[in-house]
Formats: sequence, structure tokens, C-alpha cells
Amino acid sequence: MGEWNTIPELVRWAAERYADAEAVVEGRTRITYAELGARVERAAAACVASGVRTGDRVAVWAPNSPDWIVAALGAVTAGAVLVPLNTRFKGAEAADVLRRSGARLLFVTGTFLGTSYVASLRRAAGEGVPTGPGPLPALPELAEVVVLSDDAPPDFRTWKDFLAEGEGVPSAEVHVRAGELEGSSLSDIIYTSGTTGRPKGAVITHAQTLRAYEIWSDLAGLRPTDRYLIINPFFHTFGYKAGVIACLMRGATMVPQPVFNVGTALANIAAERISVLPGPPTLHQSLLDHPARDTHDLSALRLVVTGAAVVPLLLVERLRGELGVDTVLTAYGLSEASGMVTMCRRGDDPSLIASTSGRAIPGTEVRVADAEGTALPAGTPGEVLVRGFNVMRGYYEDERATAEAISPDGWLRTGDVGVLDEAGNLRITDRIKDMFIVGGFNAYPAEIEQLLGLHPDVADVAVIGVPDARLGEVGKAYVVRRPDSVLTEADLIAWSRREMANYKVPRAVEFVGELPRNASGKVVKRTLRGS
Repeated sequence: MGEWNTIPELVRWAAERYADAEAVVEGRTRITYAELGARVERAAAACVASGVRTGDRVAVWAPNSPDWIVAALGAVTAGAVLVPLNTRFKGAEAADVLRRSGARLLFVTGTFLGTSYVASLRRAAGEGVPTGPGPLPALPELAEVVVLSDDAPPDFRTWKDFLAEGEGVPSAEVHVRAGELEGSSLSDIIYTSGTTGRPKGAVITHAQTLRAYEIWSDLAGLRPTDRYLIINPFFHTFGYKAGVIACLMRGATMVPQPVFNVGTALANIAAERISVLPGPPTLHQSLLDHPARDTHDLSALRLVVTGAAVVPLLLVERLRGELGVDTVLTAYGLSEASGMVTMCRRGDDPSLIASTSGRAIPGTEVRVADAEGTALPAGTPGEVLVRGFNVMRGYYEDERATAEAISPDGWLRTGDVGVLDEAGNLRITDRIKDMFIVGGFNAYPAEIEQLLGLHPDVADVAVIGVPDARLGEVGKAYVVRRPDSVLTEADLIAWSRREMANYKVPRAVEFVGELPRNASGKVVKRTLRGS
């Protein structure tokens, strides 16, 4: 471990160690590490002033920005447990996670991609008789909502007003609060879409977070001179921990980008002399193929870390050959294992980097097992199990799901099918849970089926992933209509766009008389896939 046991200690250490270096850059905004430390402390003081206590859950629902970093680290410095919300959630999906996590405070963006998050949240949780202190009747534990902009509805707070409240809290009080935390204290709850259809919250501690991302920084070779374009969303472990936390450890400069847009990425890489660009393979592929690529100076790029999907060998070779990227690494992780399970090492052969996700990270074990949990020999596919410091404490307030996921002797069942080679390199081949990946986002059929089932004309539904040239995979729904229904494919897709995050929306709908089921009544998806 470094010279810190908790995230607040890391923030203060980085503010002193890298004081004058640029910490966060967004357009004309240039924040040094010393200034970032001061802003985080101000946000922490405001959290204390607003009544946040150690262990309270504080949520952030906003795109990548300097304010996200300050709000999140401020909450954690005040002793809170961070609950990042997926920016693609609709109001009802966000309200569900806020309710189940018991969040006391929410930081929310004003408008993003033309959507008012404040309005969608109010639509989802604004009805009913208020039973708590906060502005949303359906969320009685949510005492306060802070809008990360200059204006907010009367019963919500602006970011500026919220920060001003903290001015009466002495910094000594913030330091005492931060000092009460230990490595074993909870740092965050990352909600993943569960196969049961409802997201489950993976509970992770400060020590787990810091140990995992010190290893990540070491294996990736992150340096103080690096400038890191963080396109991976902060609500995801890859963006927040392999991004913000790793940069704090190494004194690298963070350049948050709120939307994945290739043109913006190219402009940022050139203007900010970006050297580090992690992300899903689709990001790097679209960068290489962009018609205006040659008009931008991308020569500073030196490190790419990718994963979450099949990585073509050609992509690794093109990144090295065409862009001169020295280091291309692949990795595999999931929220339940602190986002990190295996990673390639610098110096690995390009074919190994393209065909596997590397080896177990230090301090962890990876095995491939049969349904009973018995280890299988190299070359044999089975379920990927992981054990070590990185395995979550459990699912938040869900003992049954925790017991299903983690064996009594500490092995986490990932639900992924993989193969280990003789040297311990892991190749993910399939997903037991039928999950598919849409442009880097995990999509879970059971969750999508549950949402589609709410449509009044849908009698029965099954969703599978089908190949897509641009996004890797997309959803296809097989739907049994109710009698006399005239529901069309276009109707259901349009309805879905209103009701669920865009990566969950089926791109194709096929109407069928009935779904193929086995003797126990389960849908046989192999039949739908034609395999």
C-alpha cells in the first residue's frame, strides 16, 4: 500500500505531493492538485453542514466533470459511502437505487444530453404525501438534492449555495471526520444490473479500492507526467477508480469527457497532449477509423487499457503501428471484485494481449470451475471464480444474493464462462447469465424482459444479444402479444426508448405465437439463438 489507508488520506497526500501539477482540466478550467484538495475539503465541509454522518450513503447522478470529482471525493472525505448512479438511467431506475441504498444526499446534474435529470427524478419520485425531510415524497430518506449548476428548483439546492453552507465548518472538523475512517470502512456501493432484473449494490471498502488501483497503476505504468482522457463514465469502476483514484496516486492529469464522441476525443487528445486512453475496444476502433484522424496530432498517446469485449489482434497492431502507442493492455474485472480480476503485463506478446485478459492480479486467485465449484484443468471452459482481497463485502442489504454469489470459503462466482491457459491467462468466452455487452455497457436480458413486460400489450417476452457491427452486440426481443393487440415493432421500440436506458432498448422485435420453454417452464434461449 502507499502512504494512505483511506481515500481522504490519498486526496490530502496528492494535494501536498503534487501541489502545483494540473489535477483536472476541462476547457478553460485548470485545477491544480492543491486546489483540488481545497475544493474537496470545501465540499466535505458542506456535506458535514448538511447533516451527512459517517456511513451515510451519498449518491452522484451526473456525467464526467470536475464537479463530479469534487462532489464525490467531498462526500467520501466527510465519511459517506459513495453511490454513483448510471447517467443512462431513467428517473424510475435512479429512484429505485436511491430508495434501496437509503441515500441521504444526492448530487445531480442539471441537464445532460437534452434531458433534465431533475425533472425525470421528480416525475418518478415526486408523488405522494411527504414523510421525510426531503423534497421527494417517494424517497423519504433523501434529505437533500443538490443540483450541480447555477440554478435549481426552490426545494432543491444549487451547488454554490450548498458549498456556502459549509463555510461555517472548520477544516479541523473535516479532518477529524476523515480521520475516523479506516481501511475497512465502506468507500462505495456500485450498483450493477442483476440477472434478477433489479440492480444489486456491490459493497467495497477503502482498503480494497486503494490496493486494487495501486496494482492497476503499477501494471499499467501510469506516470506523474501522464495526461489521462477519462471517457469511461465515473459511475463505473473503470472511470472512477482506474481513472480518478489512479490519477490521484500518480499525480497524473485528469481530463474528464462527459460524452463519448469521437470528434471531441480527437480534439481533446491533440489539444491536451493526452498520453493515456483507457476504454472499450469500440472507442479505439472508432478513433482509428475516423476520417479526420490524420488532421489531429495524436503523437503523445502511449498507453491504452481495454477490455469488456473481444479485442481483435488487428486493433492492438493498429494502435501500435498507426498511432505509435507503446503499451496496449487488456484486463477483465467486475464490480463485485472491485472492478479488477486479471490484467496483462507490459511486455506480453500482442497475440496474448488480444486473445486473453491476462493473469490474476497480485493478491488474488482465479480458477475455472464446474457447476459444483471443482477446479477444471487448463483449456477446459467453466465458470470463472475469483478469491482475494478484491472480492466485495457482499451485496448491500441482500444476504441471499450475497450467499449465492460468494461461497463459504470466499470464492466469488462471476457468472462468466472462461478458459485458463497453462500460464494462467484467462479468456472469457461466454456469459452464463446471458448478459451481452452493448458498446461497453453490460445489458442483462432478465432486467430488460421485466421492463418490456410492463407494456400492456406484451403477454410474454424473451431477450437475447445479437451481433452488431457498431456496438458489438444489441438486444433482440421475442414478444408474444396479448390477444387482439396490434402492437408493432416500431411502437414497442419507441415505448422502450421512453422507459429504459438506451443501451437496454431492443434494436429488433420479432413477434411469435409462443416462446420455446423447457419442462420446468424456463425459456430455452438456445432455440431463439438458433444454436
